[in-house]
Amino acid sequence: MEYTVKKLGEIAGVSTRTLRYYDEIGILKPARTNSSGYRIYGQSEVDRLQQILFYKELGVGLIEIKDILDDPAFDATRALQKHRDTLLERRAQLDQLIANVDKTLRVKEGEITMTDKEKFEGFKEKMVEDNEQKYGKEAREKYSDKKVDESNARVMNMSKEEHERVTELQQEIKRTLGEAFQKGDPASGEAQKAADLHRQWITFYWGHYSKEAHAGLAQMYVDDERFKAYYDAEQEGTAEFLRDAIHIYTGQKN
Repeated sequence: MEYTVKKLGEIAGVSTRTLRYYDEIGILKPARTNSSGYRIYGQSEVDRLQQILFYKELGVGLIEIKDILDDPAFDATRALQKHRDTLLERRAQLDQLIANVDKTLRVKEGEITMTDKEKFEGFKEKMVEDNEQKYGKEAREKYSDKKVDESNARVMNMSKEEHERVTELQQEIKRTLGEAFQKGDPASGEAQKAADLHRQWITFYWGHYSKEAHAGLAQMYVDDERFKAYYDAEQEGTAEFLRDAIHIYTGQKN
């Protein structure tokens, strides 16, 4: 089967504009262009588009997707199996959240009672899964599977009070860091308070504290574009400022 850009867009659920853009950036080129100037896509292009959409659904950027698909070692069958495994994990996570909502509704209607721990199970599971998808590979390479698994277990075992406190800490770090950044001095009292709040926050997940690891994490916030984008969302340079504040706080340099 061969498809025009319009027909392929219809069966794949994407716009013709998107397909033209994919052609422009080289991630999905048509098999050929016919005498009328229409882009024509064959089976291999259909299969490649399927992979692109799978990876997009997993939150992977187009540039990275192109690198993955263009890698000579890319194995489409193995990739599909990994996609399937990830989707099954997501389905289990959604089932957990749906069950949590259903149970909460029954509590509201007076049919059953629900412990505080049960109320947060679905949310904690989603937090662990989201972190694994975004940062799991790098974290496991840097800190080992054991440490990451221990951190995930700590999240799953958090009490309602601990969950509330770690959420409050995250908000307090952002607020204090923003105020400190305006003054521009990573050694200031506000900046050092932000570094200390950050220490408290990571300790919830790590279960222990190390100045060296804290300083290394701060450096990763600058080196890894995903973390950098998060901290620089409101003010560019915030990631570097936090790193400098933490390096002063810990007395460590990477």
